[in-house]
Amino acid sequence: MNYLEKHPMIMIVIGIIGISLSAIFVKYSQAPSVVTAAYRLLWTVLLMSPVVLFKKNRREELFSTSPKTVALCAVSGIFLALHFAIWFESLKHTSVASSTTIVCTEVIWVALGFCLFMKGKISTAAVIAILITIAGSILIALSDSTSGGGHLYGDVLAFAAAVSVAVYTLIGRAARTTTSTTIYTYIVYIFSAITLVLIAAAQRMPLTGYGSSGIIVGLLLSIFSTILGHSIFSWCLKFLSPAFVSASKLCEPVVAALFAAVLFNEFPKPLQILGGAVIIGGVIYYSRIESR
Repeated sequence: MNYLEKHPMIMIVIGIIGISLSAIFVKYSQAPSVVTAAYRLLWTVLLMSPVVLFKKNRREELFSTSPKTVALCAVSGIFLALHFAIWFESLKHTSVASSTTIVCTEVIWVALGFCLFMKGKISTAAVIAILITIAGSILIALSDSTSGGGHLYGDVLAFAAAVSVAVYTLIGRAARTTTSTTIYTYIVYIFSAITLVLIAAAQRMPLTGYGSSGIIVGLLLSIFSTILGHSIFSWCLKFLSPAFVSASKLCEPVVAALFAAVLFNEFPKPLQILGGAVIIGGVIYYSRIESR
């Protein structure tokens, strides 16, 4: 067992920093939100391709994936594309603290969607957790409604981004039953990248002409937020409990807000802090219910 396997908390810290930098990188992109999201997914597919295509067992699994699974991955990829495009646009209208906190309610909407559309059961305690997170979102919305500059619109977009990524997660639950994590994510990322390119084309947004910032931001998002972020959390599930890994992701709004305060002078208001604390508390409460 190597050093990192003996000390997985090191990887948890790296993962938290990786995902927390996502919102910060997006702020530096001069390209439209859809284009920045397309760059992120195109870079991710490019970086993953050697890992998938140059290894025989993964290549064989990829080309033997059933049409049904590919179709599920395609739909999942579409919702992931919508999540990135909507969330990146949210960051142009509201603060990093508000946007990242609202997006982290994803797990709550996954629970609700599982109950409504996949015949799952949801406990009274889970309903309470959902109500708590909604209350926190309302507090953030009340704070941002007095800030001007479209902050409330950005909060609404962040909420839509949370719902979109929840749908992506729910569909992934069905697709992952017969597919490895690597192949599933690779197929999803391909369809997600295609979706974003098509959206950009439909809106007559060229993928070039915005300087190098969008391309560089897309690469940084791919490396830090996808590979050194979400992929690391998947690796940590081998050594730490799912409940702990999920709870550790809740550090993202806090760390991202600290970065934003230093880099952009975005200091959250008291009501924002209260709303964020309520949301994170609700998600932690739900995570404990789920772990039991």
